[in-house]
Amino acid sequence: MKTKILQFWDTAKNKYSILLVLIVLTIVSTAINPNFLTGANLSNVSRQIAVTTILAFGETILIICGMLDLSSGSVLALSGVLSVSAFKMTGNLPLAFFVAIFVAVFCNLINALMVTRFKTPPFIATLAMLAMARGAALLYTKGQNIYQIGDYTVFGQGYIGFIPTPVVFMIILFIATWYILKHTRFGRSLFAIGGNEEAANASGINVNRNKVYAFAVNGILVGIAGVLFMSRVNSGLPNGAIGYEFEALTSSVIGGTSFTGGIGTAGGTVAGAFIVGFLNNIMNLTNVNSYLQQIVRGAIIALAVIYDINSKSKKNKKNLGNISGKKA
Repeated sequence: MKTKILQFWDTAKNKYSILLVLIVLTIVSTAINPNFLTGANLSNVSRQIAVTTILAFGETILIICGMLDLSSGSVLALSGVLSVSAFKMTGNLPLAFFVAIFVAVFCNLINALMVTRFKTPPFIATLAMLAMARGAALLYTKGQNIYQIGDYTVFGQGYIGFIPTPVVFMIILFIATWYILKHTRFGRSLFAIGGNEEAANASGINVNRNKVYAFAVNGILVGIAGVLFMSRVNSGLPNGAIGYEFEALTSSVIGGTSFTGGIGTAGGTVAGAFIVGFLNNIMNLTNVNSYLQQIVRGAIIALAVIYDINSKSKKNKKNLGNISGKKA
């Protein structure tokens, strides 16, 4: 009986630990500041984290496949300002939306080309794109913000019923990411590649093609995030979304996506994004120094990665111990 209880606790701890952390954080934040749990504040937090959560879905897909994207914030800015510019020239919202996605996918396909064809490590390839995309956004706008964007704000400031439009996008893209990872051959291939690329290749999976697809899906998500971001801030900001890639990575890793690849869920990423968003919000509500907030965010990333490495190491040792016990 005791053994079954311990086994149940281990299973619950592994599967639902991130939700427990989120619940505890919510309780503590409410105790610190009663305004935290108000409908207005939660709606505001949800709208704020929608963009980084959508970026985090892309990061999750890439990290599961054994890659990552350091350029998502810069590509968001480039795709966003070009989308705003297209709308100002044509007044066509669907065209502006398409422009953002096209630009972001194009940038991500360049990343994919560097990774698959020229064997550039994803860290280096996307770091290069980070600089190029940001430079292109600043060059196109001559370093100036684009104002008076009119009806373009409907994407980021509107409501569908009582739900903010960015939150609706976040929910739809969560369902899409969950379905891809859970119920498609492409999703299963991503896990196989991230778990063991050589074994995946030997089993007949086209590794390079699936990596290209992963970057393309990431591009679609970044493009949508670009539209929502520029629409929410009511202008085209070539210097916007700086550091968003790190918030997206943090959300993904805190949500249980392993930096070593092969492990991750869409649900965990959402929980991780809300943890990051709640932490930022409660620090703002309690007037924590902005520089101290940066230190806290950096510490969270370090702790999440350390926890990920240690937990995977313990799991490997446990598996080796079980194999040795069976052989004996």
